[in-house]
Amino acid sequence: MPVCYALAESDDRMGRPILYSPIDEKPKASPDPRALHRVQDLLVLPDVSLLVDRWDEDWTRLAWVRLYGRGGLLEPQPHEREEHAAAVGLLRAKYPQYATHRLEERPIIRIVVGRSRSWGDVE
Repeated sequence: MPVCYALAESDDRMGRPILYSPIDEKPKASPDPRALHRVQDLLVLPDVSLLVDRWDEDWTRLAWVRLYGRGGLLEPQPHEREEHAAAVGLLRAKYPQYATHRLEERPIIRIVVGRSRSWGDVE
């Protein structure tokens, strides 16, 4: 499934990159973000992979990176409020459309990247 995401520099403990993907206000199968299949799947099996590709008319520039990691829900609760606010800031900086979404009230998918594979010139 296509997702929007923002990349944080690293997590404080292990120095691994973190990706944040919002559960935004676009129409979904359920108005409750925690009832969505992708969220339920993530809570049962937190192993995730994310494929980021670069497409170009010039096929010599085609490339992709597959990221593998552990996912979870980052909630706007007191013990996660600081990281949640930082994630909202990263997402709004990358996607101006999120300026009008109430991301600060919704969970965000947090993926700590453990390893990656790539093909093509990803630079």
